[in-house]
Amino acid sequence: MHARSHIPAANRLSNPTPAVAACPAHEPDPATEFDLLHSGWYSTEELASLLKVDPSTLRRWRSATPPQGPPFVQIAPRLYLYSIPDTQLWLAQKRTDPSEAA
Repeated sequence: MHARSHIPAANRLSNPTPAVAACPAHEPDPATEFDLLHSGWYSTEELASLLKVDPSTLRRWRSATPPQGPPFVQIAPRLYLYSIPDTQLWLAQKRTDPSEAA
């Protein structure tokens, strides 16, 4: 079994990706997709901890029709991963700024 380098969850979201930093409501453009292989990933448990929800919440969102929550990739029957840029974009789209409400 190979060792997985661990980046503390608190440090992974500290540097926003350019797409999110430039425009919080940015819609993904297929021509400027991020590099999913090298952009970093969260496990269900890591993301649940960051979002302060139970991992079962993420499982429920994934199995909902239609699926809810941040985009995910199913790697194996019981292994789901969430890319860091996708998660940041999803959070930015969920953000409500009361000063912008009309």
